[in-house]
Amino acid sequence: MHYGGDYNPEQWPEEVWAEDVARMREAGVTMVSLGIFAWSRLQPAEGEFDFAWLDRVIDLLHEGGIAVDLATATASPPPWMHEAYPEILPVTADGVTLGPGSRQHYAPSSPIYRRLASELVTALAERYVNHPGVVMWHVNNEYGCHLHEDHSPAAQEAFRAWVEARYGTVEALNEAWGTAFWSQRYTAFSQVRTPAAAPYSHNPGQLLDFKRFTSDMLLECYLMEKEIILAAGATQPITTNFMGPFKPANYPQWAEHMDVVTDDAYPDPDEPESFRDAAFQRDLIRSMKPGVPWLLMEQVTGALNWRPTNAPKAPGQMAALSMQCIGRGADGVLFFQWRQSRAGAEKFHAAMLPHAGTGTRIWREVTALGAELAALPPLPAGTADARVALVMDWESWWAVESPDHPSNMLDYVAVLQRWYRALHRRHVMVDIVPPERVTVSDYSLVLAPALYLLRPEGAAALDAFVADGGHLLAGPFTDVVDERDAFLDGGFLTRLGAALGVSIDDFGALARPGAAGQGEAPLDGPFGTVTGTLLAEEVVLRGAAPVATFVTGRRDGDAALTEHAYGSGVGWYLATVPDEAGADAIAGWALERAGVAPVLAGLPATVEAAQRGNVVTVINHGDSDVTVALAGRDLLAGVQVTTVTLAPYGYALVERL
Repeated sequence: MHYGGDYNPEQWPEEVWAEDVARMREAGVTMVSLGIFAWSRLQPAEGEFDFAWLDRVIDLLHEGGIAVDLATATASPPPWMHEAYPEILPVTADGVTLGPGSRQHYAPSSPIYRRLASELVTALAERYVNHPGVVMWHVNNEYGCHLHEDHSPAAQEAFRAWVEARYGTVEALNEAWGTAFWSQRYTAFSQVRTPAAAPYSHNPGQLLDFKRFTSDMLLECYLMEKEIILAAGATQPITTNFMGPFKPANYPQWAEHMDVVTDDAYPDPDEPESFRDAAFQRDLIRSMKPGVPWLLMEQVTGALNWRPTNAPKAPGQMAALSMQCIGRGADGVLFFQWRQSRAGAEKFHAAMLPHAGTGTRIWREVTALGAELAALPPLPAGTADARVALVMDWESWWAVESPDHPSNMLDYVAVLQRWYRALHRRHVMVDIVPPERVTVSDYSLVLAPALYLLRPEGAAALDAFVADGGHLLAGPFTDVVDERDAFLDGGFLTRLGAALGVSIDDFGALARPGAAGQGEAPLDGPFGTVTGTLLAEEVVLRGAAPVATFVTGRRDGDAALTEHAYGSGVGWYLATVPDEAGADAIAGWALERAGVAPVLAGLPATVEAAQRGNVVTVINHGDSDVTVALAGRDLLAGVQVTTVTLAPYGYALVERL
């Protein structure tokens, strides 16, 4: 069970380093991420390296019993690089070159950046690959965090090469992108450009492929560095830190290249339900590499610095959210950063060792959490704890949020999180997976909201899931386009229509809140009367029966939720996006119909319950004490219990015997 944070000794005089190690030992730190933003210190000029200081730091940490997650330091190029090679700088869609003075000021597809990064990583790997203190490699940092796309000359050239490799011929490209529309037909790959600023809407196929290209360029940078480290003889795990539901990088595709998945998470203390969205992020990360525990690589002990207002975490909240990670599959909790910076853009970002020192509440909480984590026994991986899956697909996310749709107000992740919160309130474990991962041997209930883009393999998996006895709740705006973001012959729901027993004639966009026109679509069903938003689709019954109907507006009396027996299972189709209360009610009904039981029954909605093998974690996110009936061995207290009483932000990890 690792505990620690980013360590940036280059920000401090060398006489501070020994004190840092002593304080780390006091706090129970087991591992630090080292050198993430140290490129300018490691390489003061091209071809010139200074590793002497890093040698001393790694040796000092190792002597103190602190393991090192050694970073490749390639996330922030030094000033000499952009001075010598200004062409490495990225360019926005509007043609603005993004200059230095911040971080991530490089074009991921730049051959010069990649060459210089490779030289640094080669030198680092050859020097430290056999150091006993280095237990993991941390490639770059938060790929794409501030640079969601690049339109530099290097990107233009790389995009053309990527498109040619994908399609082979210009004719195949024209077919895939539908370039007969608006006279966009290409006659040579040299005519292809990134979708930079244009007079009006871009080609949807081009937009989707540019999203794929952007994710691929970032992944290529990671794989380049990983291959260099492996070539040096590394046996340690190699990874880079994810950022939860981060749109530019197709993380499920990346996860297969990570030896361990790591994540950075910063829920907002001002949001009363942020602990549920935090749980969504933990389950998303846990689901990416089933059976392999993950690491929380970054969180904050107190307040951030980069929101419009930055509320601190309440007393006890930091530990509660840390234990949420452990309960949902993590084998380590780390922070940004170890010692709070005294200068720079993130000096107001709280740290494990605050600027105000060791006499602070944060320091007391940091040391207490370290002691608790150290006392935990090895925990089970928890490979099959969820009987519910929430389908999340990155390519569908990219496509569904492209412009020029019936409703351009659909926020894909917000819709998914709304459904997740409803499941979380009912204390059921949820995997968050792409459609291809769905099988009836793993899940009883699958939710697939707004699965706009559907690949053949995903469609086949969902169809088989229902036929084999599963319960699928799909829609709205699902199975609309193929992997090119193009319609298929035969209308909509062409792949899932058999399992769902319906088709769609019209998507029925609803008006914006406060605007003229119908803005809501109430529906009445066995779960009561709830409110639909964004869409009220015109459903054609093709074997399905109505479960709920719209009760006002242009779809008054028409089917809003349908049910269809298919093979051994059931397909439900929901023709609107329910609001928070509606998702809550419908999720409860679907869980009951699918026979899915909670981790623990009878809990208040503000008490979280998570299962990890035979270990149940309960956390009280409410503002009053709660007593929970839970029998087993309390792993933190070391005693047998039949109940646990949780104060606000209190928690318990109980091993069921």
